[in-house]
Amino acid sequence: MKLLGNIVWFIFGGFISFFTWLILGVLWSITIIGIPIGKQCFKFSTMAAAPFGKDIEFGHGGVSFMFNVLWLVLGGFALVIEEVTMGVLFCLTIVGIPFGLQHFKQAKLALLPFGARIVRT
Repeated sequence: MKLLGNIVWFIFGGFISFFTWLILGVLWSITIIGIPIGKQCFKFSTMAAAPFGKDIEFGHGGVSFMFNVLWLVLGGFALVIEEVTMGVLFCLTIVGIPFGLQHFKQAKLALLPFGARIVRT
């Protein structure tokens, strides 16, 4: 069921999240200072491509907080708005609610990507 959900997810909008994370990763990786942020973007682009069967655990730390603030100011906020908008649009229909919930999960990840890790469920 997870495989079917991931295939339908990617076809009906998941590719937008995937490419957004991927493009942000490339843009951040242009500078040496942005490479750690770019690596996080690449890691989470795989999550955006196939989110069913995966969950996110959030950790805390001083360095993570600094990177999260930098991320939010320089690109993360736009991604949060994109994910929330897509989540709301999907939740307007009963069939789209599982996909909308995945977008909300992605929005939380876009808000605080540092200190987060992907775990399989």
